[in-house]
Amino acid sequence: MITEEFGKALYGTILLSKHRIHNPHICKRPEVIDVERYLKNKETFSEKDQERLARSRVCVVGCGGLGGYVIEMLGRLGVGWITVIDGDQFDATNLNRQILSHTRNAGMSKAIGAKERMALVNPEVHIDPVNTFLNKDNGESLLKHHDVIVDALDNIDARLMLQDFAESLGIPMVFGGIGGWFGQVSTIFPGDRTLQKVYAQGSQRVEKKLGTPSFTPATVSSIQTSEVVKLLLNRGEILRKKILFVDLLEQSFLVFDL
Repeated sequence: MITEEFGKALYGTILLSKHRIHNPHICKRPEVIDVERYLKNKETFSEKDQERLARSRVCVVGCGGLGGYVIEMLGRLGVGWITVIDGDQFDATNLNRQILSHTRNAGMSKAIGAKERMALVNPEVHIDPVNTFLNKDNGESLLKHHDVIVDALDNIDARLMLQDFAESLGIPMVFGGIGGWFGQVSTIFPGDRTLQKVYAQGSQRVEKKLGTPSFTPATVSSIQTSEVVKLLLNRGEILRKKILFVDLLEQSFLVFDL
């Protein structure tokens, strides 16, 4: 569970169980929340939970297979502000698995595509599209003032850089990786250095080697999204200092301590 001490260490960027630390960059609560839109959330989330989601800010880095689904689910849940970062454009190879991709947006910025998609799905959600790749020069300015960062990247060096920025900014990060029938998820707090353990033996980009069918990013991104929501609402157990291995070929879900 998230402690008050840890919450204070995050410079007011994360929700606590009883009080939200003041952060001038937190989203303002919408004047009117569409009650009917979130009616099916009601038995899972309280009215205060829904309001917290509406005031939250999440940054999704990568708008491809994982990121597109995460953006879709966070937006449908009512997370008020989602920054989406990706310098790539859609092409035909994305159509098998990326929910933001369709036959009419080939060549379009993935970040802009995310904004257009959410305008149709939930216009109450603010999407801030950043049509560039994260790098050492822009990382801090793009990532600061968020409650949670989502790692939806497909490059190990970029993931390690993202973890460094999240740590320096005091923001928790939800990691997800996929390849073929397999995936993995972990929630990383500042100082955990989880990715150094995940990639201790080095690794190749397994997605290229194993491919990526549609169901793998859909499954792994769902788990990432649930981790984000638990962080925002301070609910349940999270995968901190643990990693979940998903094997959809054998329907095996195993959690290991790190």
